Amino acid sequence: MAGRFETLAGLQGHFQFAEKKGYSGVGVYTRHAPSDVVVGFGSAEFEAEGRCVELRFDRPGRTHCPKLSIISVYFPSGSSGEERQAAKFRFLAEFYPYLAALKKERDFVLCGDVNVAHQEIDLKNFKGNRKNSGFLPEERAWMTELLRSEVAQDAAEANAAAEQLTAPGGGLVDVYRALQPTTTDAAYTWWSNRGQAYAKNVGWRLDYHLATPAMAALATTEHIYKDQRFSDHAPMTVDYDFTL
Repeated sequence: MAGRFETLAGLQGHFQFAEKKGYSGVGVYTRHAPSDVVVGFGSAEFEAEGRCVELRFDRPGRTHCPKLSIISVYFPSGSSGEERQAAKFRFLAEFYPYLAALKKERDFVLCGDVNVAHQEIDLKNFKGNRKNSGFLPEERAWMTELLRSEVAQDAAEANAAAEQLTAPGGGLVDVYRALQPTTTDAAYTWWSNRGQAYAKNVGWRLDYHLATPAMAALATTEHIYKDQRFSDHAPMTVDYDFTL
């Protein structure tokens, strides 16, 4: 990377690299200088894996979202076996309170490969993948809780039969689903390299914009770029009616 990709098309890059060569890593390119860059999320276990970089664009005079972060995150995959699935669960357990604490202080948009298909409409073969990493009940429940709003929380607290849901919800918004609540085949962002998965569109929606409600409300359009294939993932973009 050094001397090659720090700048690209006039954009400045900010990264967190994995210590293991070729393993993982995240980055954000921006044409606006951030007020601060936070590398990592304070995890002793996952710091070496290059999982998170946060760019802060704090503008005290800005009326809407004066404290704003853009976060690039790469969630671990558990598909290689039980050891990495256990690591994935540990990551989820650590990352939830990090996001909850951050949400109390600032607005943000988290962009990245979450490696979880949340709902049945988020993958082609949901019936055959219920026991596979990326669509496990525990992973989907984690996502449900992350997206559970305070309104839903109040309703749950009012329902004596839903006592298990009374812990505070994460209150984040799945921006793509806010804009496209029912799409199925058009929503996929990842396809296995095995067989004819891409040609037959046997895909999963693994890539997300997860935002605080104030930022999610400004989302106007989304697009999953499939005109050219770069990897097993397709780039997903969202336009926001917002000026840094």
